[in-house]
Amino acid sequence: MSANFYDYVRGISDQVPLGYSPNGMRAYRHLVYVGASQMVEAHFPELREQLGEDAWRELIAAFVRDSRWSSAYYGDMKDAFLEFIAIESTRED
Repeated sequence: MSANFYDYVRGISDQVPLGYSPNGMRAYRHLVYVGASQMVEAHFPELREQLGEDAWRELIAAFVRDSRWSSAYYGDMKDAFLEFIAIESTRED
């Protein structure tokens, strides 16, 4: 799979890669977002409640888009999320 595929699925790009249907790619993007949301919430259930739905959606979208998460295993997501939060917490607004 190409970098364009991964960039679209992660929300880095909104350009559908050649050879793929827009509906199929939106489904992939949604499934990655839902998977990330569920896995992060499984480890940090209080966080979603504390943030509220809008902030939670923004956080998960930013994590999927901007994190260094590259493992094919959802089980590795907890460590990638903690790394993402640590990096984000050091950035200046």
